[in-house]
Amino acid sequence: MSALRKPARGFFGNAIAIFGAATAAAAAVEGHRRPLDRDLYTLGIDPAKFRSVKRG
Repeated sequence: MSALRKPARGFFGNAIAIFGAATAAAAAVEGHRRPLDRDLYTLGIDPAKFRSVKRG
């Protein structure tokens, strides 16, 4: 049995992943949709907490 692990990335790989997740999450919020859990996790946001945020 193997445990799920985060893919090994270097500094630039992490920076690109974070930038991509931020862009995707921002586009989803602008489009009145919920961002993917994967993007929220990449940004360090708990998806359960994100659901409870009230937006104007």
